[in-house]
Amino acid sequence: MTSRRDREYDERIVPFESADGMQCHLVNVRGRHAPTREPVLVVHGAGVRGNIFRAPVETNLVDALVEAGHDVWLENWRASIDLPPNEWTLDQAAVRDHPRAVRKVVEETGSDSIKAVIHCQGSTSFMMSAVAGLVPEVKTIVANAVSLHTVIPPISKFKIKRISPLVAKLTPYMNPAWGDTPPTALAKSLRLLVKLTHHECDNTVCRMVSFTYGTGFPALWQHENLNPETHDWVRGEFAFVPFTFFAQMARCVDRGHLVSVDGDPNLPASFVAAPPQTDARFALFAGRLNKCFLPESQRRTFEFLDRDRPGYHKLYELADYSHLDVFMGKRAAQDVFPLMIDELAR
Repeated sequence: MTSRRDREYDERIVPFESADGMQCHLVNVRGRHAPTREPVLVVHGAGVRGNIFRAPVETNLVDALVEAGHDVWLENWRASIDLPPNEWTLDQAAVRDHPRAVRKVVEETGSDSIKAVIHCQGSTSFMMSAVAGLVPEVKTIVANAVSLHTVIPPISKFKIKRISPLVAKLTPYMNPAWGDTPPTALAKSLRLLVKLTHHECDNTVCRMVSFTYGTGFPALWQHENLNPETHDWVRGEFAFVPFTFFAQMARCVDRGHLVSVDGDPNLPASFVAAPPQTDARFALFAGRLNKCFLPESQRRTFEFLDRDRPGYHKLYELADYSHLDVFMGKRAAQDVFPLMIDELAR
């Protein structure tokens, strides 16, 4: 692969408006040569942004996709920290954001079909879009960590059901960036709590991420999978995440699968009660060390999809990976990205 210092990209910001008027955008990344493969939409999770796929490693996901010949589109939907904080739900993203992003990519590229790589709450909300038949242009979907089924550790279940509603009475958001700059008395108190209970490293944002998103020390990656630059870089890649999201996820965890909460007629109440309204092929990835969403989440979704179309979809379990280190890990370019790119090529 090309070394990092030799890579040259053409990048542009492409705005798109959600169905309810929110100003979102896409970051289009192309290499020196014209793309030879289909456009790929890449969708981030909660409280981060499209840049989360561009960790300071020798070859990150964007590098790998561009070098494979893809036209890459990073979607900054309403959960992005590059947008103003807002109290979003997965339903809103599924109906109002992702279909508009897909259509914008189709419009800009002239391609009748595209593919997608989706992660965490970008994955759950995009899966809602796909299962409801709202993104028929997407023919292959690579989904990491969680998709239709939501299985989390017992301590996380206690936190999301008992602790989150209490904190939500005091603030509409959590923000791991408070680990560095707590602006209020509440933020300072939470930072102190995290410093007293999390001793896994000296990066307080990293420790706040674990407190916010799961169980474990840390919760979203294995420290040994990150190079020092990436471990420091995450300080700037996490910010506001609303308790409206956590409230919806608590209901999903209770049911064991995604449920809609806004009563939108475009979405089913349950996303596993009927076969998906899409002919897309799904390749599911799960880190066996994931302490945010247990790998059982992806296993259950694969079983559900495989019952509908036996032998059509694929499940990968990554023995040495957790949640976000699937994308940010220093060896992800050797261990993970080739598998994803092969799936996109099928």
